[in-house]
Amino acid sequence: MKKLYLPIVTSALLLAFTACGGQKSKDTVRESVELTGAGATFPLPFYNMSFENYSATNGDRIAYGGIGSGGGIRNLKDGIVDFAGSDAFLSDKEMQEMQPVVHVPTCMGAVVLAYNLPDVAELNLSGEVIADIYAGKITDWNDARLKALNAGVTLPAQKIILAYRSDGSGTTAVFTDYLCKVSESWKNTYGSGKTVDFPVGQAAKGNPGVAGIIAQTPYSLGYIGSEYAFAQHIASANLLNRQGELVTPSPASISAAAGELPQDTRCSITDADAKGAYPISCFTWLIIYKEQHYSGRSKTQAAATVNLLKYMLSDSVQQTTSTVHYAPLPRQAVSLSLENLKSVTYDGQPL
Repeated sequence: MKKLYLPIVTSALLLAFTACGGQKSKDTVRESVELTGAGATFPLPFYNMSFENYSATNGDRIAYGGIGSGGGIRNLKDGIVDFAGSDAFLSDKEMQEMQPVVHVPTCMGAVVLAYNLPDVAELNLSGEVIADIYAGKITDWNDARLKALNAGVTLPAQKIILAYRSDGSGTTAVFTDYLCKVSESWKNTYGSGKTVDFPVGQAAKGNPGVAGIIAQTPYSLGYIGSEYAFAQHIASANLLNRQGELVTPSPASISAAAGELPQDTRCSITDADAKGAYPISCFTWLIIYKEQHYSGRSKTQAAATVNLLKYMLSDSVQQTTSTVHYAPLPRQAVSLSLENLKSVTYDGQPL
């Protein structure tokens, strides 16, 4: 295999590796294997917890590098990882450029507008206003449109210090997908994707980088994965949804955005027209090749990859999502994913 251009494994995972190295899997009679993945930072706290637990109980060792969704997909295309993590499902064009893959959603989350406004306890935003802030059309906190959304709140006469992702990011893809749905101007000028040419703002790497800017910089605003805002107690705005409700991001409002899923689970749930739905909710996926015999991988390694994904879909793991500020998958997502995993093969034979 080629050398990975990614991961520094967390200390918790390294401890798990040491504890489990050389052990046989408890549910199968075979030597343990090491699986490697890379990609989204959005689900990193959930993945760190789940992969550590899996290693401790199963014996297989899991190394995951949070390098951004774009980097994870590149590594999968290069055949140097067992799975990629992405907050953005692959487009039809992207799927045509690589061998067939299976998307497996692992949990639900949201992109929030985190802010640092001294003496402002609560902030309301709408999609059109967010788009115009990121387009550089609204530059001050006391702009008339912001004041109209926040009646009775004294907004400071300060410039808005914006932050955005510098790396190829599924979080950016989800955020800009939402902006395209709520603003024709944004859609026609900037579009959506893992990387976008933001006209204003300060770039930072990963969700932790943007969260760091917001936490340390008064009068700042930035989009981050909801779990980082929750875990670090960073204030996040209420957003106006399609029902005309001002909605606070929470596991309940994120779950409310889930609708009917297609068979392959590739779908956007931003700007959902559902009561109580937080409008920048999303799934995050682990992506693997349907044909698992590539880059010298063994059949044991392939089977272990499928077993890991089934573990992520299990009730025991889904019940832990809220402990690290995510929302569990709807039952339909689990059922479709388990069915889709039956199509995974090694040398053309089902695993």
